[in-house]
Parts: sequence; structure tokens; C-alpha cells
Amino acid sequence: MAFCLKYRGRRFTTAALMGALLLLAPISGCSSAAGGEPPCFPPAYSLTPAEATLGDKVTVAAPDADCNPRYGMNARIQVSLTDASGAEVVKATTAMNDAGGFSYTFVVPLRAVAGDAVVTAVPYNIDWCDDTGRNNRVAASGDVLPERVSCVIPMQPLAITR
Repeated sequence: MAFCLKYRGRRFTTAALMGALLLLAPISGCSSAAGGEPPCFPPAYSLTPAEATLGDKVTVAAPDADCNPRYGMNARIQVSLTDASGAEVVKATTAMNDAGGFSYTFVVPLRAVAGDAVVTAVPYNIDWCDDTGRNNRVAASGDVLPERVSCVIPMQPLAITR
């Protein structure tokens, strides 16, 4: 009889735990309850080529997102190149479409230090990394700009040779 009660107790505890998880799921960080649409991160971008010599052209590009980031008609992307010494040798903004798609070509500066470099591309001057479940890509009103929330800046490696 004790075994039966223990078994029933475990089954009840498991059912209660599952019920609690289902109730809490809508208020977790990735829910879509706070505004309809789920979080929509920027699309992954690529580099062409992945290895370049000083003075070569490198293209950074991303397709449109599969979700609806709503960056707006005047959206911009900030692209930067940090060389092997840690110096930021390219920092530019360029047009990005409402869905996050863009293409930008830069020349690896002759002053860049050869070795393992990093290219970053992030939406400019907007909250591009939202893990709160809200879509904050709509332009801020007034003088208050949205701020980034917890996430890691996406980076692509670029091998710079002489």
C-alpha cells in the first residue's frame, strides 16, 4: 500500500509540475504574449571572401529575416572590422531593408594588421537584440532610444594576409 501511495504521489507531483510549467510558459523571456509577435533576431550575415589581402574588397551581406523584424524604411546596419591587433580599422553604416537584408563592400585598409580579424554587423541605433519577448525594432519616439538587452554580438572571422 505504501508503494501505491508513493507512486500516486509522484504522478501527482509530475502532473502538478507540468501544469505549473504550462502556466508559466507565457511569461518566460521568449513568449509572444507582450505584443503579438515573437522575438525576431537579425538574419545571419556572411563574408565573401573569408580570407583577404590588404587592399582587397570584402562583402558583408545578409538575406531578409524569416520573421518580421520591422526595422523600418530608414534602417541602417553598422559594419566594423577589428584587425589582429584589436584596432577597429573599418567602421561604417549602410542601408538595410525593413526585413534586415543588406550588402556592404569595404576595402581592407593597408594599415590593418595581418592575422585573425573579426567583422561585426549589427542594426544601427536600434534595439537589435531582444530576449524579452517584445519586438522593439519599431523606432523609438522622442529622445529616448531603446537599449540592447542581454546577448552576444554576432561576429564573423576574416583572415587578413599580406
